[in-house]
Amino acid sequence: MDAATIWTGILQIATVVLILALLYRPLGDGIARVFTSDKDWRVERGVYRLVGVDPHSQQTWQAYARGVLVFSLMGVLFVYALQRLQAVLPYSLGLPAVPEGLAFNTAASFVANTNWQSYSPEVTMGYTVQLAGLAVQNFVSAAVGIAVAVALVRGFARRGSATIGNFWVDLTRGLTRLLLPLALIAAVALITAGVVQNFAGFTDVQTVAGGTQSIPGGPVASQEAIKELGTNGGGFFNANSAHPFENPTPWSNVLEILLILAIPVALPRAFGRMVGDDRQGYAILAVMGSIAIVSIIAVTWLEALGLGTAPQLAGGAMEGKETRFGIFGSTLFAGATTLTSTGAVNSMHDSYTALGGMIPMINMMLGEIAPGGVGSGLYGMLVLAVIAVFVGGLLVGRTPEYVGKKIGPTQIKLASLYILVTPTLVLAGTALSFGIPAIRADVESTSIWNPGVHGLSEVLYAFTSAANNNGSAFAGLTANTPWLNTALGVAMLLGRFIPIVLVLALAGSLAAQESVPSNAGTLPTHRPQFVGLLAVVAVVVTALTYFPVLTLGPLAEGLV
Repeated sequence: MDAATIWTGILQIATVVLILALLYRPLGDGIARVFTSDKDWRVERGVYRLVGVDPHSQQTWQAYARGVLVFSLMGVLFVYALQRLQAVLPYSLGLPAVPEGLAFNTAASFVANTNWQSYSPEVTMGYTVQLAGLAVQNFVSAAVGIAVAVALVRGFARRGSATIGNFWVDLTRGLTRLLLPLALIAAVALITAGVVQNFAGFTDVQTVAGGTQSIPGGPVASQEAIKELGTNGGGFFNANSAHPFENPTPWSNVLEILLILAIPVALPRAFGRMVGDDRQGYAILAVMGSIAIVSIIAVTWLEALGLGTAPQLAGGAMEGKETRFGIFGSTLFAGATTLTSTGAVNSMHDSYTALGGMIPMINMMLGEIAPGGVGSGLYGMLVLAVIAVFVGGLLVGRTPEYVGKKIGPTQIKLASLYILVTPTLVLAGTALSFGIPAIRADVESTSIWNPGVHGLSEVLYAFTSAANNNGSAFAGLTANTPWLNTALGVAMLLGRFIPIVLVLALAGSLAAQESVPSNAGTLPTHRPQFVGLLAVVAVVVTALTYFPVLTLGPLAEGLV
């Protein structure tokens, strides 16, 4: 790799870091104001009257959780029904109804903010399903994640309270004051960059060779904006952000990376503002940033190293990567999309080197906490902070407290259950796929294109992506089968909503406590020592859980 390419890549990374640093305070402060203001906008009051909600009422964590679950269940049923009725809907482009299994998988996927796609979107989903179903869920599923994170922050901020806020108010404000305005600005910027936005359907064109080709159009920029901003990831086209209609230029690539990271990076600032201690936000951001930098450097180095004759002759492992982005633009995007819960791709992770492809997988196994998805990254990191405080207290003999709240048996039980959910789903789903003879025969004969250890990696990546609500894939796996549609759909729903219920229960238990004043025995949680401890806890929990299965898949393949 020549020096010009290296410096261009470094400039891309520096640009992203600089802009995120400039956005951190104003965007984080704005988010804090959105969820602490006592004033409602006129349009919001109209929404509350429409759904019969008193915006001034507060909810217990149980009522808040019921709101999340009922709203999400209605979303699953609505998106499923739209797909099954597609043939009779306007703007269906003549496409048939989506089959039952695939419709369930897709409905679960978009409602769970996973956006896993076991289909080619441009030849499966008409405009009505795309806009009224999938794009709407891109907004509301992201708003649900932010609402849950805000509820947990309130748990730390409130004193002796039986309530953690109002889900319907948080959901509405997240949409009207944050996601919709930012998505509108982002869509205009993407159109300026050359992203397609039309209702042209399929256009037949004459090729240079004298043949004909059907070119799909559609309202792409509007969906692309919220796809990245809400860390959703579901592409309008099968090639996702590698498609030139979704991501045409290197600068649009940088813009999309910024959209992916903007809200998750700003949320720690909102956390610090809402608990009254900005230092806590900087500490959380430092952990997120440290893990992200190590991950992106590792995957870039492994792909640029490109072990093997063909990669060396090509100047790097360029298989599955767009030449307009190169290795740096591809690995930076891959890091951003798997360190968050986005799942969008501008290169094919299945074509990465064995060890290079392992890094995105590990990013998801970490729980996507650096900086994580909109809302889910912050509440995932705060759960780990609770565990780190407890571990730190045991190590040095200090009282386990975090931002003025005592960490007792109830909090540790809830945090422990939280970190066990996704590994259980990932490992159980992978084990069942290979352990039950009939299922294994079906998976190996219909789904896995690459047998051996890489085939294991493909299935492991799929369940890791589903249970962690990411949505990216090792594309060598054909997932549109009865078993994988069902198993992955269940993993997405359980991986999304069981942790949410546990987080809300944790919020309720914290909100009920009075403030514990700091003293000489309190473990400081804003200093570099705690930042290091939290980073180690995050990595060690993952290493102990997943290392055995990684040795059977990508590690075995990469070290052969």
